[in-house]
Amino acid sequence: MKINIEQVLKNQNKTMYWLSKETGIAYPTIHNIVKGKTEKIEFGTMEKIAKALDASLDEIFKVE
Repeated sequence: MKINIEQVLKNQNKTMYWLSKETGIAYPTIHNIVKGKTEKIEFGTMEKIAKALDASLDEIFKVE
């Protein structure tokens, strides 16, 4: 699975810091998710990210 959050953020002219504040998820957690440095992501976290970006899970998490 490829994490596409960084590209979605760029397309929307938003930052990881903005995403952290919008979702209430700690910045280091957002950074690790975006940079692919995490082994697992909780469903609640995925949902918060998708809602904040107004994007579907298919857009932010690509299955390869």
